[in-house]
Amino acid sequence: MRIVNPKGHYHFLVGIDPYSSGVIADAGYEVVHATLKRSVPWRDGFEAIDAHLHGMGQDRHALCGVELRLPASYTMAGFIAFNRAYCDLLKAWDLYVGDLNPVARTNVVPFYDPPEQPALHGFSYTVAASEPPGTLVIAGAGELRSRALSEEGIIRRGETDADAMAEKAAYVMEVMEKRLSGLGGTWEMITTVDIYTVHPIDGRVEEIVLSGMGAARRHGVRRYYARPPVVDLEYEMDMRGVRQEIVI
Repeated sequence: MRIVNPKGHYHFLVGIDPYSSGVIADAGYEVVHATLKRSVPWRDGFEAIDAHLHGMGQDRHALCGVELRLPASYTMAGFIAFNRAYCDLLKAWDLYVGDLNPVARTNVVPFYDPPEQPALHGFSYTVAASEPPGTLVIAGAGELRSRALSEEGIIRRGETDADAMAEKAAYVMEVMEKRLSGLGGTWEMITTVDIYTVHPIDGRVEEIVLSGMGAARRHGVRRYYARPPVVDLEYEMDMRGVRQEIVI
């Protein structure tokens, strides 16, 4: 379900407690994506977000996407505990729409040089645009069938052979397509597609992703050598379509 966030000037898809499934800018606005030159502990990162938005003449409600890097994959219970602290901060910022979290999120574990504690890698926010191009962010998703955070929903749990990875990738691709459609977006709007896994991606996985991307294929796919945030998840993907990419 797509919900309006009038203070943030975007609509969002209902996700789960820690994050929405994605956001799309309202008419007269666009999403800007920012990457930090150096990741910082996530709470310090939110202070950096606040300072950046203030400098842009924006308030906190403009924040619509967050990208975190984690020191290691959590157990499901550990992930739920971290999410509780994260959600408390968003509530303190008054970002919730009723009892719903509107902010999209991706969190993964770099294989090389992971941070010592959860860190902010990047974020997205809305700004006014005289000619809104239609911009959006799709939250990260792994091969977890159930919306509830439960190990039983993991596709081919414990398997990482070629067949298993292809099945995981196919499922996650379906999730991306549903989220894109649910936001009212199209593949023509997508400018960045990210895949996160430490396992080999053979031609089958590439074909599964690229064959479904339509016009977005011309932008290619970015591969991150990283793990999803929960133990036993092996594959994650996110996407966005923006006109402005900045580094701060």
